[in-house]
Formats: sequence, C-alpha cells, structure tokens
Amino acid sequence: MEFTDAYKQTGPCCFSPNSRYVAAAVDYRLVIRDTFSFKVVQLFSCLDKISFIEWALDSEYILCGLYKRPMIQAWSLTQPEWTCKIDEGPAGIAYARWSPDSRHILTTSEFQLRLTVWSLLNTACVHVQWPKHGSRGVCFTKDGKFAAICTRRDCKDYVNLLSCHSWEIMGTFAVDTVDLADIEYSPDDSALVIWDSPLEYKVLIYSPDGRCLFKYQAYESGLGVKSVSWSPCGQFLAVGSYDQMLRVLNHLTWKTFAEFMHLSTVRAPCCAAVFKEVDEPLHLGMSELSLSEEFLQGNSDAAEEPYRVRYEIMEVPISLPFQKPQADKPNPKQGIGVMSWSNDSQYIYTRNDSMPTTLWIWDIHHLELAAILVQKDPIRAAAWDPTCTRLVLCTGSSHLYIWSPAGAYCVSNPLPQFSITDLKWNSDGSCLLLKDRDLFCCAAMPLLPESSEYSSDE
Repeated sequence: MEFTDAYKQTGPCCFSPNSRYVAAAVDYRLVIRDTFSFKVVQLFSCLDKISFIEWALDSEYILCGLYKRPMIQAWSLTQPEWTCKIDEGPAGIAYARWSPDSRHILTTSEFQLRLTVWSLLNTACVHVQWPKHGSRGVCFTKDGKFAAICTRRDCKDYVNLLSCHSWEIMGTFAVDTVDLADIEYSPDDSALVIWDSPLEYKVLIYSPDGRCLFKYQAYESGLGVKSVSWSPCGQFLAVGSYDQMLRVLNHLTWKTFAEFMHLSTVRAPCCAAVFKEVDEPLHLGMSELSLSEEFLQGNSDAAEEPYRVRYEIMEVPISLPFQKPQADKPNPKQGIGVMSWSNDSQYIYTRNDSMPTTLWIWDIHHLELAAILVQKDPIRAAAWDPTCTRLVLCTGSSHLYIWSPAGAYCVSNPLPQFSITDLKWNSDGSCLLLKDRDLFCCAAMPLLPESSEYSSDE
C-alpha cells in the first residue's frame, strides 16, 4: 500500500461521488484537493466553523453545515464565484441534505418544526410541517424520483410521499408505530421498511401506496430493534436487535430465514476462522539495526521494544472479550449496533456492542459464520470495498486491518504519530481516506490478492 502525506483537518472529510476530489474542513475553511496530485484546487471561506459537509451526487456542488450559527452554505466547483447561504432565522437548522437531483437542499429546523426544500434554480421553497426527526426519517427512491418523509401530528406517525420533480405531496398514510425510529426504501424501490423505537419491537414493510405488506415482531418483552439494513441486491433485510441476535428476512415472504447469535464463547462445530490481533516482538540482529532506525523513530512505543502487529489464527473454543452492560444506566451497551453488507450481498459484518473489540462476518449464502476478528482495542470504523469483497477496519491505532474470504492481515501506516480513527472508501475502491484527530491522509489500495497466504504486516 502507498500512503500520501498527512494534511490538516479539523472536522469532516470525504471524497466526492466521482472520486476526483477530497473535501476537508479546516476550521471555517473548506479545502478541496485533487485526488491524483492532492494539490488544492478550491478554497472556500465560510462564516463560521464547519460542522458538516456533504457532496451533491453530481460532484459539482458541496454544502457546509455551520450548526453553531445555525446556517448552511453551498459552493460550486465549476463556478467558484457562485455561492448560496441558507438561514432559517429563529427556527434554526438541525440537519441538511442534498436531493438526488443535486439542485435542491433539504433542511430540518430545530425541534422538528418543519422540513424545507430549497431550490438552487430559483427562489422557490417548499415546507413540510412536523418532520419526525432531524437527521433521520427521510429517504429517496434509487431513481431519485420520489422522497418519503416521516412526520408526526396528533400523537401519530405518518409517511408523506413527495415528487422530487415538483415537490408536491403525492400521498400520505399513517403507519402502525408507537414512536417511529426510521424509514428506508428497498434497493428496487418496491417497498419501504419502517421500524419502531427500541421500546417496541416492530418492523413494518409497506408498499409505496401505503399498504402494509408485513409486520415482523421477534419478541414482545425487552428492548427491540437497534439497527436495520437492506442488502444491496434487495433480496434480504437484516435486523439487529438488543437480544444480541441478527435476523435476516427474505423479500418474497418477509419471513426470517436466518438467525445468528453473538455468543461470548465460540465452540465447535464452528468452522469460522478466528483472527486475533497480537504483538510480535522483533528480534533484530546487528545487521538489521541500521534498517530499523526509521521504524524506531516513527514509533516511540516501539523504541523500548520493537514489535509488529499481526493476526494469529485461534482454535475453538475461544472466549471473546465481553462487557456486561450496566443495568442502572440508559442506552445499554448491548445488541447489534453496527452492521453492513458487502457489495455482492454475500457477507454482512456485525458488531455486538457488548463486545466492542470483536467483528463478526457472516456468510449469507451458506448461512454460517465466516470469520471473527478479535482486536486489542474497540473497533472505531469498518467499511466494505465498493467493488469487491474486502473489508477494512480501524481501532484508533496506527494500523489498518483487512479481511477478505482469502484471509486477514494488518498494514502499518508509516506516518509518525498517526492514529487511524475513521476511514472511508472512494467510489471506485482504489483509495481509502484515513482520519486522525487533526490530520488525514489517503492510501492507495492494491488489487485484491488471489492467494490465500497473507503476511501479518506490510
């Protein structure tokens, strides 16, 4: 892997959808760099510190959320002199997002008083009263023609369907929820999934015309749904719950066809490979000391005892690190809080919040556990390669951890004192954006190896 130099950032960083640019917030400035040379191609000055940035889908525009003001500013890469400022006045702005056509911005006011659609083409704006949430409760069809916006009035939840062409409300229907948590269109736009708050286990499948196709409830007593995710192919719906189970529904009957339990002790006949992160001391001879000087200078901890990080394959049974949630505190650290599908829909990774250092990878085609990655530190972020079956994760250390069906390995970041706390892929899977506390860099990713033999450090 090849790493770029480190560049300053004080907030959000992300690739443009076309992978040509990377945007980074540096206090009140928005810095746009070219992803080939990493030279600055545009520099925009905002009126306050940038809290949030988002690219338009066509990569021509980018918005900045200045939530301390609160205010939104938008910029054009092709017309640097063009600018847009959105201020809701006393209502404030809690969240902003682009519409699929890249020519409208949707903002949600504080206290969910209204959702406003602002046009970049003219001065027209459309209001939707009483949106359910600030950053959640809004989704678009994959073709970008329609939007579903959740609202609440008279103590009941509703879904409003809007045309993204005219922004007129095409229809409204009530949903059978106590306190709607979120909504998401299926990848083929044929169904909407809606789930209730954790206090009520309820997953509802609706057709776009408002018919309830299925109601799923795994159990009644206890905290319920924690995370929901469609597979990219649209055939599976994964539901993660507070009972530490992952349940997968199929799109034909909406019945559960797989249930995966996250146990603190893994026993036979489990056939999954268990990779555990370990430190391996380096025993250097006199001839190797000169080669290790640069390594020692870049890692002060290693200066006392040089080591390298690698994965060790463990045998079952094995006990995984487990944290018992505290019963007297809200938001218990348990249940499936993080999960994501691979691009081909064959694998899904999960993290049980009671075991923050462990990542589970499930093979949906064979309905079995494919691998377990046991890290030394809690997992900060994990992301699938958008073009192939490859998973990269970070834990706040100076290493990247990479898994594919062929195996797992560790890669050391050569930048001194750079702790990887977050990561993002670009759209073509050729590059990773890596974040430290106040720096970022990019790593060019090699093609996925075909061999099953992996080195523990590269």
